[in-house]
Parts: sequence; structure tokens; C-alpha cells
Amino acid sequence: MSLRMSGERGRVPVPARQPAGVWLRESSTGLAVLAVAIGAGAGLGAVAFRWLITTFTHLFSGHADYSGAGGQAHPWFPALGPWFLLIVPVLAGLIYGPLVHKFAPEARGHGVPEVMYAVAERGGRIPAQVTVVKALASALTIGSGGSVGREGPIVQIGSALGSTFGRWFTLPEGRLRVLVACGAAGGIAATFNAPMAGPFFAMELILRNFAVESFGAVVLSSVTASVVGRAVFGDVAFLTLPPFTLRNPVEYLLFIVLGVVVGACGVLFTKVLYWIEDACDWLWRGPEWLRPAVGGIILGGLLLLLPEMYGVGYPVLQNAVQGKYVFGFLLLLLIGKIVATSLTIGIGGSGGVFAPSLFIGAMGGTAFGIAVHTWLPDLTASPGVYGLIGMGAAFAGAARAPITAVIILFELTGQYTIILPLMTAIVIATLTSKTLLGEDTIYTLKLRRRGVNIDKHPETRRLARTTVAQVLEPLPDALTEDTALRPAARALALSGHGILPVIGSDGQYRGCITARAVAEALTDERDETVGNLAELPPLVTEESNLTDALDALTQATGTGLPVLDQKTGNLTGWITHQAILAALHPATKPS
Repeated sequence: MSLRMSGERGRVPVPARQPAGVWLRESSTGLAVLAVAIGAGAGLGAVAFRWLITTFTHLFSGHADYSGAGGQAHPWFPALGPWFLLIVPVLAGLIYGPLVHKFAPEARGHGVPEVMYAVAERGGRIPAQVTVVKALASALTIGSGGSVGREGPIVQIGSALGSTFGRWFTLPEGRLRVLVACGAAGGIAATFNAPMAGPFFAMELILRNFAVESFGAVVLSSVTASVVGRAVFGDVAFLTLPPFTLRNPVEYLLFIVLGVVVGACGVLFTKVLYWIEDACDWLWRGPEWLRPAVGGIILGGLLLLLPEMYGVGYPVLQNAVQGKYVFGFLLLLLIGKIVATSLTIGIGGSGGVFAPSLFIGAMGGTAFGIAVHTWLPDLTASPGVYGLIGMGAAFAGAARAPITAVIILFELTGQYTIILPLMTAIVIATLTSKTLLGEDTIYTLKLRRRGVNIDKHPETRRLARTTVAQVLEPLPDALTEDTALRPAARALALSGHGILPVIGSDGQYRGCITARAVAEALTDERDETVGNLAELPPLVTEESNLTDALDALTQATGTGLPVLDQKTGNLTGWITHQAILAALHPATKPS
């Protein structure tokens, strides 16, 4: 830091004023200012996004939310009756398909995995155009009947805004990731009027840690976005539900069973989502920009059969927990939502999976509640209680984010009385999901299918995607198998590796000789050649990744290993610990 000296003798030097850009990049106060700005931007983005959804829903269906309209005709085209449902997904697909394909392919799908990937692998860098393209594509998808939610899109929209802010001020990667999380938290908070759930969603799923400085910035962003959202939407719970109460402590045993059942439904949702996506990939042979329109015909047919699947479906969800549907229809809605959401994403639609998981949990939980209430009417609460708890359990079973599930369900419903049973069911659902699905979740499975494992440390991921061929060092002079021990000892001492390759008279690789083996033979005064002492160390080829090479070096004696061509078996180079360290921390050019 430069110093500004006073002309008076003995005056203590004071620091020169920092440029505004440096202050924003490096100080905690600067981070807080950026977090507030991003929160305000995310809040305004959430307002605009919800307006777009409402506008397109009115345009395509003639209703504020067609899922509760019961298969009515479009008021502008009454002659078509409900058959307009076959047309609107195709029309919307013809608009957002080319838009996504040309300007932001990452806007396709449910959004959150792309943000997780950007944070884990790209230092938080998300193209600025994703904000606009994702908003338009998702609003068109949902407004025309796509059975997806708005959580994924608003997370991606807010995150892209945070990334754009950070890159504009040239923030380092660590702070850029924090600003991406700030945008995600702000979007969730403003969209669902959930200022507490926003930060926990961002920290638990996006950043995947709870560092103090990061948490503070994310909370500031969430609070700011909530203020903006409440100024427009009002300060009311996102779902308006009657109060529910528990009747008997014995019900906690039933909530454990509910956690297992609905947690398994969350796992089923995850598996069916990717099964249908794979099937769509396998069947489609045309241009990607046309895929949403052609697939929209199938989606329209499903909506014609079950119009409750239109859009996000919150009115249907509320009807379910209020006891307006019978047991069999609840199960039909559960299966229908799994298929409709999976189909929407599989054909190239844009939208989230959070709201569908709540929907699935509400249907499964309420159906479970009807069954146990019929069996034990004097001991159990109304089925709606089980529907509310099922919402959190299904999300926990799919996303495996128990803290977020508890907090967001409390904020969405305003029902404090269900917190204890909700926590019970969510923990059980999370354990059930881990048992049935392993380490993957509905978000991370999409990345793992691309070969990305964000659960590993960044350095470990970098090693796994770097091949030995990229860091090869020159091969040291090999020893022939008839070399005597004393010349071999001298060569080993000069090499500095403690190990050298051995070749036969035909030039083929025979193994390696180590300084230890030569020293022991010389001590015993054995009259041997290098060929008698050669051993085969773990195999490393040019195609091996650095993780495997590091394992091989750990098992070997010495500081290096020969690298072979996988097809011919010929020696092609040398790999050392130093080369792997250089790959982990490449030299950077001074700015």
C-alpha cells in the first residue's frame, strides 16, 4: 500500500485512499455492498420473472393458473375446447427452443446443477446472457403448460446476475463464488418470501459450506431481495393453508414411516427424471432447437388427459392438503407429476424441480394421511398435516438438503406446529434417499453423468481430469538388463530419482531398478546384473489420469515412474511428484 507523508516532522504516515474498485474487491465492507446490490437486483429479477410467468400463462391458457381450471376451454378460442392444450406447448417450444440453442444452451433443464457446476469448476463464471434467456425460456415453458417449477430458473437468474457483478469488478474466484450464492439466495428469498430459506439453500447446495464471511454476505443479499419482493407481493406466506395440529405423540412413529415412504418417492422422481431424459435423447434425431416443439405434442397430450399438471400447480397442491381429493386421485396426481416434469425437462424445457418435489410430497403425504386416518381416526391428525410434512420429506429425498427443507417448508406454509414432525420425517427421508440412491442427489446426478463429481476437493477433480500425457517429463537414460551393479549404482546416484527403467537387448521395457535393490545387492557382495533385480512397478500409461498416477507413485520406491504407451508398451516419458504438483498449481503470469 502506498503511503502519503505529511510535510510536518514527526507526523505518522497515513495510507493513501484506495480506489473504489480495490475497496470493493478486497474489503469485507465492499463485499457487503455488492451483496446488497445483488440482492436488490435478484429481487427485481424475481418480480420480473413472476410477471413473465403470469403473462405467458394468461396468453397461452387464458387463466391465471390453468392447473386449477379443470380442463376448461381457452376464453379466446372457445371453439377449440380443451384441445388447445395440444397446441400451446408446441408454439412455446418454437420460441424458446431456438432462443436457448443459439444464445444460452446452459439455460436448458432445471438450472441448479449448472450453477453448482459453475461454482465448483468455473470459479463462479456464468455468462451474463443466461439471466435474460433463462427468464424468457422458463416463463414460456411454465406459461405454456410445462410441469416444472420456478426455483431452478430464479436460482440461475440470480446467480448469473451475481456472477456478472463480480466479473464487472474483476473479483477473485473466491469472492465471485460468494456473489453467485448471493444471487441464488436473493432469488429464492424474493420468489417464495423466504428470507431464511434463501441463505440456507445457497450455502447448503451452491457453496456447500457455511464460512462466516460468505454466510454474512448471502444473508444480506437474501434480506434485501425479500424487502424488494415484499414491497411488490406483500408479506404473506407463499401457501395459504388452514392451521393444522397434531393429536397424539404416537403419530411420531407414523411420521417415521412417512419419511421412508415419501423419501422413496423423492428417489423415484430422481430416477424417472433421468430415465425419461435418456429416452428422449435416444429417440430424438433432429436439430436440438426443434426438440421442445416436437416434444410439446406429447406434453400437450398428457395435459389433455390430466390438466392438473399444467405449470407449477400450486392450486392443486393446496387443494390436496385441504382434503379436496380422494386417495386414488392423489396417487394419480403423484405419478402424473413425476412423468410430466420428467417429460418437460426431457424434451428440452426449462424449469426447476423444487416445486414438483413439493407437489409429489403433498400428494404422497396426503394419501398416506388418508390411509392412517382411516385406520386410526382417534389418534391421527387430519391428512393435510401429513401432506405438509410430505412436501419437505420429498424435497429432502430428492435434493438431500435437510436444513433447507425444514426452513423453507416453515416459511412457505407459516405452520410452526409441524416443525418437530417435519424435522423427524425429513431426517428419515434423507437417510432413505442416501440408502437407495447412494451419494447422488437430483442435482448432483446430472453432473456425475457428465463425469463431474463436485463432492471431491477441487484439486482432486483437477487431477482426475488431467492425463499423464499432459505433464510428461523426459525419460531418463534407461539401463540395459546386462548392466553390472556398480555402473548401475553410479547411474542411479546421478539420476536423482532413486529408480531407473530397464530395457532388454531388443529395446523392450523390462521393469525398473531401484537404488535400494542395488545397495542391498552390493552390501551382500552378490555378483548380479540389473536384469536380475528389475521389478515391475505399478503401470502408468499416457492415458492414465493424475489421480491414478499419484496412487502409483505412492506405492513405488523412488521419486518417479516410467510412462508407457498403452498400445505398444514402449517407454514414452517419465512422471514425478513434482510434475503433479505443477499441474495442481500452474505458474501464473504476473498481472
